[in-house]
Amino acid sequence: MTFDENISMLSLAFYKVIMICGPILGLALAIGLLIGIFQAATSINEMTLSFVPKVIVVLIGIAFLGNFFMVGLSDYFSFIFDQISGVGI
Repeated sequence: MTFDENISMLSLAFYKVIMICGPILGLALAIGLLIGIFQAATSINEMTLSFVPKVIVVLIGIAFLGNFFMVGLSDYFSFIFDQISGVGI
């Protein structure tokens, strides 16, 4: 494999990480923003009010998007293993 092929594999890996983590991080960001606005409007400074809903929403998001994550990762790893098997040829 050449240097350019290695860089393309690395960029593909970073792309997969962004595609898999992006929706979950977006959910956590949106919930955190909504709760932050609610806390600022009501002057409630409770730490668990910010933490617990984010954890619950992230776990629900993982439950609903888990199939998407696993399909994306399995496709990526099958591609990588095919590329590894072709190195010796």
